[in-house]
Amino acid sequence: MSSPRVSVIGLGAMGLPMAGHLAAAFPVTAFDVDADRRAAAVERGAAEAASPAAAAADADVLLLAVRDQQQVEAALFGPDGAASTLPEGAAVVLTSTVGPQAARDTAARLPHHRLVDAPVSGGPTRAGAGDLLIVVGADDEALEIARPVLDRLSSTCTVIGPRPGDGQALKAINQLLAGVHIAAAAEAVALARGIGLDPALVVETLSRGAASSFMLSDRGPRMVEAYGDGAEVRSRLDIFVKDMGIVGELARETGVPTPLAAAAHQLYLLGERAGLAAEDDSAVVTVLSPQR
Repeated sequence: MSSPRVSVIGLGAMGLPMAGHLAAAFPVTAFDVDADRRAAAVERGAAEAASPAAAAADADVLLLAVRDQQQVEAALFGPDGAASTLPEGAAVVLTSTVGPQAARDTAARLPHHRLVDAPVSGGPTRAGAGDLLIVVGADDEALEIARPVLDRLSSTCTVIGPRPGDGQALKAINQLLAGVHIAAAAEAVALARGIGLDPALVVETLSRGAASSFMLSDRGPRMVEAYGDGAEVRSRLDIFVKDMGIVGELARETGVPTPLAAAAHQLYLLGERAGLAAEDDSAVVTVLSPQR
């Protein structure tokens, strides 16, 4: 299927740029509960739908880009849910991070459709450029249907295994590393500030040496902005509350100690309790070194 009809449900930080990039190549119909986001998708070339059911009615591939499993279930199975109108045999591409068991449970509730477990990583800019890392759990038939969409969105698309949940498992490990790296960067910036060093200079300098990481280079400057007017929201802090919770659940299920992940999760929970849930995740630095 070289030019599938695509439905995108969820037009947040990742869903909107993905919808726009897909709309440059395929016919795309998009839905979000927020009217402004739907209008933004139309500006990027997509058609607007009034509900998930309307968005999915003629789709070959339905792409879900929502925040959590509760929103997945609402989009698919709630009133005017997409599963009620999605043509039989269509692929449902689950890009959200929900955990392996949630992906398997969702697949079981879609007996007439093919779930492609395909969580994404890379951020909004890379989503809009088709430069995402996508890790996939799906069988060959589901992959064949979804492949044009996956290839359009990714620079790296790795099939982890044949079952829904396989992609989620690797994404959880990705989030373990990402979450710990953000927390470590926050500690470094907060300590630099406490000592009296210029945090911006510290981030710029260390990003060029052995202590560098992607998260230090990317989140570090935004942590500096957190002490001013605040950074643009590219990844909400409560996403890491959710994702590090998934990591913790998997660690308990398998009996693998993850003390660094557990400590990072506590930091994000503190940030959420401090009212930072909807802020950029870089704002977690203010939990360690408050604004003055």
